[in-house]
Formats: sequence, C-alpha cells, structure tokens
Amino acid sequence: MTAFNFIKKFARDEDGATAIEYGLFAALIAAVIVGSVKLLGTTVNTGFETVLTALGVTL
Repeated sequence: MTAFNFIKKFARDEDGATAIEYGLFAALIAAVIVGSVKLLGTTVNTGFETVLTALGVTL
C-alpha cells in the first residue's frame, strides 16, 4: 500500500470520530446526572431538615 492510498483510507475512516462523539455524549449525560443529583440532594436535605425541626428531633 502506498503512502497516498494509506492517507486516503485514513481520511475516510470514521471510527475514531464516532468514538469521540460517543465519549462526548457520555460526558454530557454524566454532567447532567451530577447536576441533577446535586440539585435534588440539596432540596431533599432541606425537606428532611424541615421535617426534623417540626418533629423537634435534634441530631
């Protein structure tokens, strides 16, 4: 295989680009999950603290 044919084949190969796209999607999904858990965790913690205060329970 000549160098020119190798370069043409390499330029047409899209496996690396597909892997990078999947990696970016996974990173985006992970970021959304982390943000959601952080937001919901704070909200849930506030709710539990409100209930504990209403019941007069101290930790």
